Amino acid sequence: MKKKNIFLLLVTWCLCVFAQAQTPSAYELSSPNGQLALTIENGRVLQYSLSLEGKPVIHPSAICMTMENGNIWGKNGEVVGTSTRSTSEKVYPVAGNYRELTDHYNELSLKFKDGYSVIFRMYNEGMAYRFCGNLPEQDSLIVADEEASFNLGDDPAVILPETTNFTAWELSNVLYEGISKIEEHKYGITPTLFTNKMQNVRVVVAESDLNNYPGMYLRKEDGKMKGYWAAYPKKIEMGSWGNFITVVKERENYLARTAGNHAFPWRIAIVAKDDKELLTNEMIYLLAKPQQIKDTDWIRPGKATWEWWHCAILEKAPFPSGHQNLSTQMYKYYIDFASENKIPYLLVDAGWSNVFNHADLNKNIDIKEVIRYGKEKQVGVWLWTVAATLFQHPHCYLDSISKWGAVGVKIDFFDRDDAQIIPQYENLAKACAERHLMVDFHGCSKPTGLHRAYPNILSYEAMRCAECFKWDTTSNPDYQLQCIFARMLGGGIDYTPGSMRNSTLEKFKPIDPGLPSSLGTRSHELALFVVLSAPFASLCDSPDEYRKYPDILKYLAEVPTSWDQTIPLAARVGEYAVLAKQKGNTWYIGGLNAWGERTIQVDCSFLPQDKKYTIEIFQDKKRSNKNANLYEHKIMDIDNKNIIEMFMASGGGFVIVLKSATPFPKCYLHKEEWTFDS
Repeated sequence: MKKKNIFLLLVTWCLCVFAQAQTPSAYELSSPNGQLALTIENGRVLQYSLSLEGKPVIHPSAICMTMENGNIWGKNGEVVGTSTRSTSEKVYPVAGNYRELTDHYNELSLKFKDGYSVIFRMYNEGMAYRFCGNLPEQDSLIVADEEASFNLGDDPAVILPETTNFTAWELSNVLYEGISKIEEHKYGITPTLFTNKMQNVRVVVAESDLNNYPGMYLRKEDGKMKGYWAAYPKKIEMGSWGNFITVVKERENYLARTAGNHAFPWRIAIVAKDDKELLTNEMIYLLAKPQQIKDTDWIRPGKATWEWWHCAILEKAPFPSGHQNLSTQMYKYYIDFASENKIPYLLVDAGWSNVFNHADLNKNIDIKEVIRYGKEKQVGVWLWTVAATLFQHPHCYLDSISKWGAVGVKIDFFDRDDAQIIPQYENLAKACAERHLMVDFHGCSKPTGLHRAYPNILSYEAMRCAECFKWDTTSNPDYQLQCIFARMLGGGIDYTPGSMRNSTLEKFKPIDPGLPSSLGTRSHELALFVVLSAPFASLCDSPDEYRKYPDILKYLAEVPTSWDQTIPLAARVGEYAVLAKQKGNTWYIGGLNAWGERTIQVDCSFLPQDKKYTIEIFQDKKRSNKNANLYEHKIMDIDNKNIIEMFMASGGGFVIVLKSATPFPKCYLHKEEWTFDS
């Protein structure tokens, strides 16, 4: 009898110990305003869940990282320490939509026995988490796999930038009524936008501070959306279009090799109850590595005149034009136009040198003379280059470009985001900063906040831009009114607006080579300069075309590309967006519309009281639905009590420029963009 009792007691004790081992430890973290609540459970698997005002947005979702040696961070982990903190501090971007941001969050850090920590942050706008190694720097980590789950509730609708490879980010969106409608193993790039129709909430899944690690895609797996990554390259060859792109031919069976103390990327879920909140969300920027450049006076946002989109066709030039006739004389023509209109830059695209060897210059273009002449006329020159050429000749060509006096480089055709190439973005940004060269990344993966660390990065492509009008209809008003709520959250867009040949969908025909048209109205095209975030903006059309419209040319010459303040006024994903942006004593209001006409009321109550404004308006006419080139230009006086009714045609838009005779209170302003320091 005693033996039986002892046996029962032993079994009971073992069951209790086992139960305790399986009982998760729970941690809670809320946003500063208390509306978002994060629950973290550490049991057999580390998982989180997120709720908004008490209603679940993300149901329990597992997170872990598997190392090649078999260690799994986030499974059966023992927490050996916790810490919390609350932060509210000012951040001053060099360029962008604000002169000042507030980085306000609550943070929980869980330290685990096996040499790693997991950090959770809660903003009023969303949540983020990241894994961090606690091992010595010299201890190498080989990451075999990662699980990042986003178990979104209520089968939300999805705007998915779908892909079938790891080489493209200029992707059309596929719209799904719910995650349940997506085929298993289909995947797309991030940021990805989800709509919970039951709660009327938007969720954008994204990442920040990507460093020495592959970029995150989202793939449907077991009915849920989970992170998906390109494996580390094993064999690379030159190939693809032009044979100047590094192409991965074989891959390893792991994702990345990192130091033992590596901080892995932030996984982000941005939550918005009102669509317009997404237009000014800065979480990706705020979570990124802090600024690494001390001297930033040479970094000057602005616009550039540019020849590539319109094939360098100049109607009024007294010399042969077109891409087949690129010349020193032609680029001086563009510089003269820029100088006359205080446009600070000229972007010289492909053709000035051998793609593989920048020392092998085009004999018809004296690029050094072009740069010298630009300095004389107070116009800085940017030069296009291929990423692989800079990889293969580290700093050699950047030294030459800097020595000649160029102010920036447009670096194209990365076409990868695996862990081998991701460090190259930072290496190039740093090398350019050391030479006082600004950067426009084209043919690149989506931005994840690197421009905070290196503010000489002004713009990225990573969406279907105006160049696509040469080939198809994929870059259209519908598409734009999707991307500004997701892709634009990552940073400045190298969209290249400014087309003066505007077309309805019914009349549109792609043209290449030749003079292409754009989809949407003339006023829509002008509004892109206000609504899109683009600290470096290339004007896609020709000097001769702009000179035909003095009112538009004046607007294009004056509209800023970096702002002191931004206020979203009205928005609906996929339908319309209205933003107000301030620069000094002037406000710009831009409105964009998708297909289907509408009328918007612009409430001016956001303006300071007791001030009178002279306003200039560019807007659609009713007939713009049939002839997209038509626009109305008028000037009138208002104050902050006015409500302005604005008609937008199908694919339309508007711009309102408000100038006050009374200066605003003195404050920090972004530096004047057009000033060029030779």
